[in-house]
Amino acid sequence: MTPDELVALLREHWPQTLTALDPATREELATLLRSLADTTDPQAVQAVLRRLRRLLRVLPDEHPVALALRGTVRFAGAADTPVTDRAPLLALLATLHGPPPADPVRARLLAAPSVADTDVEAAPGDPGLIRLRQPEGGYRYPLFQFAAGTARPLPVVSRINRLLMAGRDPWGAAGWWLGGNRWLGGVPAELLGSVPDEDLTRAARELVEGD
Repeated sequence: MTPDELVALLREHWPQTLTALDPATREELATLLRSLADTTDPQAVQAVLRRLRRLLRVLPDEHPVALALRGTVRFAGAADTPVTDRAPLLALLATLHGPPPADPVRARLLAAPSVADTDVEAAPGDPGLIRLRQPEGGYRYPLFQFAAGTARPLPVVSRINRLLMAGRDPWGAAGWWLGGNRWLGGVPAELLGSVPDEDLTRAARELVEGD
């Protein structure tokens, strides 16, 4: 992955990246990006990219930047490949002053009714449950996953969450449950108990197999 490709990847997922980092790590990220913008020396570029790689390891496994970088052997191509377009880098740096930008999609999913870690009768790493990380720290579990008035997961939700690989991509799974579904004619989370469990499962399987 070249420096330009890394910058493009960060730009595409910038709000999610910043909200996943604590203030000290965001400051370190700013320092490294500033160094990348200020140098044209190939060896210096390579050194900064190696440090960026180590820094970005703190991102959650399901984070799109982490997923994109997981299989890369190195960030830059040949040693003579400098950053060729600094405008995107400078645009990223401009947003690092002040609080991280809001991610509207994640904000919408986090705004749905939910319960805290301490109120859930399941292990934190249960792949059958969606657990969403909050920007301020800690996690929330969308409420639709549990039997009414309890903290017990609904079996059909656990099955479908496994189909949707909620353990690896909780945001994607939450988006399926809380978004409109043409096949079902409504929002899956709102249809729990009113349509057969088999129909919900079939709709999720259609999505997975269609991919």
